[in-house]
Amino acid sequence: MMKFFKNYIGGQNSLKGASLILIITLFLSNILGVVRDHYLAQKIPTSLLDTYYAAFRLPDLIFNLMILGAITSAFIPVFTSYIWQNRTKDGWYVANVFLNMALIAVILACIILFIIMPYLVPVLVPKFDLEKQEITLKLSRLMLLSPVFFGFSYIFGGILNSYKRFLAYSVAPLFYNLSIIVATLFLSGRYSVYGVAFGVVAGAFLHMVVQLPAAYSLGFRWRLVWDPLCQGARRILKLMVPRTIGLASQQLLLLVYTAIGSALGGGAVAIFNLADNIQTMPTVVFGTAFATAVFPLLSETVSLKDDEKFSYYFNRILRTVLFFLIPLSVGMILLRTQIVRLILGSGHFGWEQTILTSQTLGFFAISLVAQGSIPLLARAFYARQNTKTPMTISIISGLLSIIFGYIFAKTLGVAGLALAFSLGSFLNALLLYILFQKDNKTIQASVIFIFVAKVILMSLLMAVAIQLSKYILAPVVDMHRFWGIFVQTFGAATVGILVYFVLAWIFKLKEVRANGQR
Repeated sequence: MMKFFKNYIGGQNSLKGASLILIITLFLSNILGVVRDHYLAQKIPTSLLDTYYAAFRLPDLIFNLMILGAITSAFIPVFTSYIWQNRTKDGWYVANVFLNMALIAVILACIILFIIMPYLVPVLVPKFDLEKQEITLKLSRLMLLSPVFFGFSYIFGGILNSYKRFLAYSVAPLFYNLSIIVATLFLSGRYSVYGVAFGVVAGAFLHMVVQLPAAYSLGFRWRLVWDPLCQGARRILKLMVPRTIGLASQQLLLLVYTAIGSALGGGAVAIFNLADNIQTMPTVVFGTAFATAVFPLLSETVSLKDDEKFSYYFNRILRTVLFFLIPLSVGMILLRTQIVRLILGSGHFGWEQTILTSQTLGFFAISLVAQGSIPLLARAFYARQNTKTPMTISIISGLLSIIFGYIFAKTLGVAGLALAFSLGSFLNALLLYILFQKDNKTIQASVIFIFVAKVILMSLLMAVAIQLSKYILAPVVDMHRFWGIFVQTFGAATVGILVYFVLAWIFKLKEVRANGQR
């Protein structure tokens, strides 16, 4: 038992074990995210939540462009190559060089952004009144501390991922969300939305601190080294440039959507983000978790030039992502109003906000499969140290999403932004898969197609079961009260899940077969 525990938690985790750790902890983190949003909607008026979510955009811009893109696309493949070449000393040196360069860049960017922020906020939210713009400005300046802490944290996370140590990495978001929840409960009454911002900064700090001991145990020691000519660091910078450009297009999309949302009435920016947070839960748990777990293995197989194993890992995870996200997309569309009412329907969040958020969530849910597949597809390119192709596709899909956003927002309001986002996500995932399959002949496209057809059929039959359950339960529960809505939602979802898994067993899908056979 002790040996199993050591291998499962602290050792070189198998793909199954690593995926399970990430799924459990990311699920818990997203549950906390749901609780966080519940209290935010309860404690803060929706129109004021607009300023909170808008204030995230500029600090997030720094983090995504300077840190996130480098870690996911460049740092892990390069650092992993040092590990598998038994050059750990060189690897730690490169990690320190990159850490120091990245943090200096982030700190300088935050200082510059702090100074010019008064000129950027009116562009970001042009239709906010002056009072809301002032609140957005103060919140955004306060939250500029978070990219610095996240800079350390995600580099530690990159180190842990490279060694396939996922526990501390996956627990860190729990502390981040807990910090925001505590701040919302105990500080928002006195400091309003500013109290929540304090929780964001404290949560980013905890996100960093949680991962530091695990990175230290692997051998990381911070050193004040500056070596722009370091070959490994230069390789990371070279690989991260295309990814950074691709992320820039996605960040531009969110900035434009925030500007459009500022003109759609009080609460539109908050409603877009609240609906986005709900639909993100399944994509993170069943998309990002699996992609994160398999990424070091994909990078490892590339280092070993083992194409057969690369294809095995890729196909296995893609099937798993599709198996879960196709039915979840259908279920979320059918139960969208109930989900929103259960999570957000209290305090300042009334029926009008519920309907708008439900409509927005429905359009988001259309693309759960695409959004959950993109992390795996992109990482498959990154593992082969190809960051240019995902960059190009991200730019194309991002620009089209912006154009669609302008068009659909005129007739559908904030829900139109979600529809535009979903269309762009589908295009992104489709192009990634086509181009990846074209360059990797061992990827069995026909087998995946047949598998998807089966899952879609199963999901449609599941949808019939959910709808029938909804209509049967509605007259026997009080739909005006929380517990009535809960019983209807839980009952319909349970019936749908049972039908889906029974059908999966009948179709002999290996995702539900212990022996792993189709």
